[in-house]
Amino acid sequence: MINTLIVEDNTYVQNHLAALISADEKYNIAAVLKDAFEAEKICEMGNIDLVIMDVQTEHNHSGLSAGERIRKNGKTKILIVTSLIDPDVLAKAKSGAADSLWYKDHGETELLDVIQRTVSGEKVFPDISPSVELKDMFSSEITARQTEILRRFVQGMTYDEIAKELSLSKNGVRWNLDRIVEKGGFKNKHELLAAVIENKLVITTLIDN
Repeated sequence: MINTLIVEDNTYVQNHLAALISADEKYNIAAVLKDAFEAEKICEMGNIDLVIMDVQTEHNHSGLSAGERIRKNGKTKILIVTSLIDPDVLAKAKSGAADSLWYKDHGETELLDVIQRTVSGEKVFPDISPSVELKDMFSSEITARQTEILRRFVQGMTYDEIAKELSLSKNGVRWNLDRIVEKGGFKNKHELLAAVIENKLVITTLIDN
């Protein structure tokens, strides 16, 4: 039996994952949790083969940070299942926080297939994060630098603070934001921010430990 933890703070998704996995007799659901940090405690006791975990769990605890710490035991596989399209999520998952990643709302591969391949030792990651429509443009048209500017703008940083942190001029920060507003057909930066947050393009509230 493959002892499996499900870590997801949405009850509907919890139930869906539990039903999907328990239908396969190879898997035993050891527990269903809402908090990634609680999953760490259970994994410390041993006997957990697979953790299927969201990125943003209860109390904003980071599934990525928990996954990276759990993987150090050398025996537990981590599959991140997320709806966040923030490119930083995929990058962190690939760099050691997970064995595989699957997008809830955008995954073309069947989840059960990804689960089985992960348990078998394969690392399953999409090449890039999904691209979604943001009014008159797609998120893939936003550059990596512009994404980092948006991330800090969502956090409430000023132009001066963003410029200093990213080694840009204040005018450079303003120019990049203005270009996104113009290209996307947004009325103003507030409408842009609403679209960025609604479509989960950046995540800024994760607690690592």
